[in-house]
Amino acid sequence: MTELLAEQLKVQIYESRKAMGQAAAEMAAACIRELLQTQGTVNIIFAAAASQNEFLEALVQQNINWQQVQAFHMDEYTSLPENDSRLFGIFLKERIFGKVPFKQVYYLNGQAADRAAECERYAKLLQQYPVDITCMGIGENSHLAFNDPHVADFNDPQLVKIVDLDEACKQQQVNEGCFENTAQVPVDAFTLTIPALLKARYIFCMVPGTSKAEAVFHTLNDDISEEYPSTILRTHANAVLFLDKPSAEKIVAAGTAR
Repeated sequence: MTELLAEQLKVQIYESRKAMGQAAAEMAAACIRELLQTQGTVNIIFAAAASQNEFLEALVQQNINWQQVQAFHMDEYTSLPENDSRLFGIFLKERIFGKVPFKQVYYLNGQAADRAAECERYAKLLQQYPVDITCMGIGENSHLAFNDPHVADFNDPQLVKIVDLDEACKQQQVNEGCFENTAQVPVDAFTLTIPALLKARYIFCMVPGTSKAEAVFHTLNDDISEEYPSTILRTHANAVLFLDKPSAEKIVAAGTAR
């Protein structure tokens, strides 16, 4: 494993996706256990994406008192039917929410008729249960959740909002096999904002695969700005970026990682 530091962001590079996911799960589990020594409940935001598969698979095997953990998810499509397998809530239910006995799972309702009211409802939950840990990835366009560059706001006054998805984001959903073409991808979605995600005391960010190499390079090397939303991770005091060799290939080639 190779380690480096980008401002405050700790970066760890592993030989494989599996090793990356295992290491991230072990670190997250240790963090949960430590927090539970001094507080009754731990609140965690989870991402729904293929990049999280190895991490989630390993996390459900960890020794954690899940009955003291509450879960949130960070984004959700609009305009998909309630039982559509492409919904992020269903993705997470299949991989973790339905596999361990959480104290409570709070789902975003992608079918909400009143979208503004749904944003407000979920924001109130995040205020009622302050987030301890965010488990996330980075998009191919460097988005965090569905905060694509054109809608990302590091000083967003909202915790949850409706955003339209840019073409790069839609193409990623196609590349990952969720949709046959970009025309099928919902035009907009609910997302937790960047301030909502970064309110967490700890962030574990899992970003494997060659398709993420360019985004990883921008994350670690470009100016911190909404042009590359993931650059904001370099300002968080307790964030760890987990990579595998393919996702780290451009930073290694550029000499960022030694």
